[in-house]
Amino acid sequence: MTQGETSGAGPGPDRRIRIPGQGLRLPVYLALVVATTLGGVLLMLDIMRSNGITPLEGLILALFAATFGWISMAFWSGILGFGLHLLGRDPLSLARVGLPGSGAGEPPLTSRTALVMPAHNEDPDRVLAGLDAVRSSLERTGAGAHFDLFLLSDTTDPEIAAREEAAWRAWKRDLPRPEAVFYRRRASNEGRKAGNIAEFCRRWGADYDFMVVLDADSVMQGKTLVELARTMEANPEAGLIQTVPIPARQATLFGRLLQFAGCLYSPVLATGQSFWQTDAANYWGHNAILRVQPFTEHGTLPILSGKPPMGGEILSHDFVEAALLRREGWRTFLLPRLSGSWEEVPGNLLDYATRDRRWAQGSLQHLRLLPSRGLHPVNRIHFAVGAMGYLSSVLWLLMLLAATAWVLLAAPAGAAMSGASPWWLSSLEWGTDLTLPAFASVVPLLAWTAVLLFLPKALTVGLVFLRGGGGFGTRWKLALSAFLEALFAIILAPVMMMIHTRFVTSILMGRDVNWDAQERGARMVAWREAWRRTLGILLAGTVWAGVTLVLSPFFFLWLTPIFVGLLTAPLLARWTSSRSLGALARRRGLFLVPSEVTPSMELLDGEVDQPGVGGVPLPSRPVRSARESVSEKAKADPPPSVVPS
Repeated sequence: MTQGETSGAGPGPDRRIRIPGQGLRLPVYLALVVATTLGGVLLMLDIMRSNGITPLEGLILALFAATFGWISMAFWSGILGFGLHLLGRDPLSLARVGLPGSGAGEPPLTSRTALVMPAHNEDPDRVLAGLDAVRSSLERTGAGAHFDLFLLSDTTDPEIAAREEAAWRAWKRDLPRPEAVFYRRRASNEGRKAGNIAEFCRRWGADYDFMVVLDADSVMQGKTLVELARTMEANPEAGLIQTVPIPARQATLFGRLLQFAGCLYSPVLATGQSFWQTDAANYWGHNAILRVQPFTEHGTLPILSGKPPMGGEILSHDFVEAALLRREGWRTFLLPRLSGSWEEVPGNLLDYATRDRRWAQGSLQHLRLLPSRGLHPVNRIHFAVGAMGYLSSVLWLLMLLAATAWVLLAAPAGAAMSGASPWWLSSLEWGTDLTLPAFASVVPLLAWTAVLLFLPKALTVGLVFLRGGGGFGTRWKLALSAFLEALFAIILAPVMMMIHTRFVTSILMGRDVNWDAQERGARMVAWREAWRRTLGILLAGTVWAGVTLVLSPFFFLWLTPIFVGLLTAPLLARWTSSRSLGALARRRGLFLVPSEVTPSMELLDGEVDQPGVGGVPLPSRPVRSARESVSEKAKADPPPSVVPS
């Protein structure tokens, strides 16, 4: 029985989470991944073994196997998710998914839940706008009395702290239930976000059954929060339930591309992941509900031996906290069909990369936890897959360089054997004629790879297309948007490959990362910054492309998708950060998402610094949010001399 289905035993939906065939799901999934990877490796081996396997070819084969296995995992998660969406089945119970319950006629909640939002040097207007949108939505459910809101400040900038405290007082004064909102500012941000949450649990955790962790850019619907609390009540063995945060409120072209892809593909991918993860799902650090008591007892992060970046405090806390809960027997679930959960994404390539640098370090630290005793096998997979998100870029680059060397080193030899004129000229003929059959033999492998990369996306687009567009605009604008997004992803992939390789290299060289406040909002990247931060990528791409063009023009054509991204990196960083291009795309009906086509009241209330998304005016707000006058009142309201708690 799934959410929304009525049980004959009671007045409301049966929220007990049941997982038929649980013991078979992970082995079947892994078997599919291994079989798919083996098929790709055999195709590659068939290409190379005609003259025996040289050490260089052996290296290429090993690198290929690792990267192909990585994309095979995503492929089967996508295929499983598509199948479940097509059949309308819940990924855990496999029961048919019904319409969500309204909550009418159900018994009242018996639990108390704290909504906690850690904030570190964030814009107070943005933070309070999001909190007020969540608070207002909760009040509309009629269950608001079971929830309290906490702003847990780690702000270290004195100016931001003064604005934050004054804005909080002004906002709280307007609320109908001011006793349900709390503010605490720590003197230091020891332990960063994880330490902030841990201190809340020590000080106030005993007063609450559950807590929902929100990031500073999170917005959640009240009915989703109530449903999370009811599901936790119905599953006393559950320690964590994660929703799928959907990107929203993006104005730049880069942000809108990420938002479109996230809205369209993430629910399907998450559905497949939920199927094989079963009750050992991951935690993504926000937009999730946790049971406070076990989290307080078992969620303390270990301190790794040695110095940062591979030692010391673990930067990516969420994966580890989920693993610690599961090790103690608390079940963790991913519920991808719960809507009303949003987040923001970086609005340009450079801010996106800055955020990834922290995640890269934390993910590599997770590798040190793989041998830990008692971890669930799925949690070990989470650690390995998280690290592979960055290591795969290194492996991919090494494989491409090795393949380039394999082809280019053969070009002079082939020319010399032909007795023709100088090799740098004769290689043009050799590369075009003698290697054409060899490259033709690569076509089956390329086709197999393309299927893994694009079939889940194509199936998802086709399903939404047949169902009328599903909030993504007209059918044909959806299809065009999906094509353009895929083209952008192809161009961007080599750039991210180089960025991630640089991250991994710097971490292995012992360079720690600074933990600064995340850049939010839509900012245009200056040309100077774009050139400064992508010049190395451009130079590397120029040398690589130039050498390949001279030695083997035919191979250069095969690598063109790689070179296009590398040689246009500064332009990508600059142009895709444009709000004007983002607004133009929206006016043309491109990259539309459901939260724009039918804006929710929560997202409308959470708007702060823009008259609309992508420069297009939004509909009038159905209600007046209390935060609309916060900034003006805060200017006349001096900061408190004593930090409230």
